[in-house]
Amino acid sequence: MKLRRDVFQAIADPTRRAILVLVATQSMTAGAIAANFDTARPTVSKHLQILTECELLKQEQNGREIYYHLNPYKMKEIADFIEPFRQMWDDRFNKLETIMKAYKPKK
Repeated sequence: MKLRRDVFQAIADPTRRAILVLVATQSMTAGAIAANFDTARPTVSKHLQILTECELLKQEQNGREIYYHLNPYKMKEIADFIEPFRQMWDDRFNKLETIMKAYKPKK
């Protein structure tokens, strides 16, 4: 039985989030990605596999090398899910700020 991972499990790990930041601006090979971490290359490969299974990363074969690049459409799905929560907290902080500005301490 194959365990199906979702994007939120994938981004819960700080190493995987760091990998996403690395490949956000340019495609990289597994070796180039692994060079940025103090872990064994098979560990980084496992992280890449999880990110690829969740479709946060896409693979592109170029000769003998496989390049990983960010899938912006999947990242947008995450952002779309989080947006209502961000708006809710912005509203709450704005209300708190209004209350704090209206408060006048007694002298």
